[in-house]
Amino acid sequence: MKRFIIVLIFIPILSFSQNNIERQLDSINSSEDALSFIKKSKYDGQVFTFNKEKHKTRLADDLFKLSKGSKKIIRTNYNKTYYKVLDKSEITYYRFDIIVIDAAKTSDFAAKAIRAKILSQYNEGYRFKDLAKHHSTGPTAKMRGDTGWIKPGDISSAFDEAAFNENRELNTIFSIDDIENKKFYLAIKTKDRTPIEEITVLKFTEEAK
Repeated sequence: MKRFIIVLIFIPILSFSQNNIERQLDSINSSEDALSFIKKSKYDGQVFTFNKEKHKTRLADDLFKLSKGSKKIIRTNYNKTYYKVLDKSEITYYRFDIIVIDAAKTSDFAAKAIRAKILSQYNEGYRFKDLAKHHSTGPTAKMRGDTGWIKPGDISSAFDEAAFNENRELNTIFSIDDIENKKFYLAIKTKDRTPIEEITVLKFTEEAK
């Protein structure tokens, strides 16, 4: 009998806790609200962005189907994870193949000479992706030069000024001199301006009770 009474008391407590969390979620309408909630709460939370082209998971697909302000809850035996869509937008992206010559450990003159030799090889018929794999520095070398989807501000102001020029034609090689960062590029625009959907999501987790 005592166990039955304890269970009856415990159920309303759980229900109250659940309703309290739902009310808090309903009051969060922006990234600023979400960050304030995370800072003040006991929950392990974060705010992050999903990009429809970059994030190809079942969870991402489910979240993109939700409208702004909607929620998704995932339950396991150990915890309960809440997701709330704070914002939905379309951001313009582009895509390039690039070869990066880093002049940090040499001179600008030497870096430009290396670039000129690579350009000569390209003009002789060598594939850009093969040249990028063997000569480029930085993370894009492993991707054979592919930057993935990027937007102005992702690399540098010098890159932005040259690469995102509206008159820049697709599949045409060009050079970029980033003197400030001592990087010298060969680049090819492979995808022109493309609107891609993004969602800003609050995620936080509480232990299962």
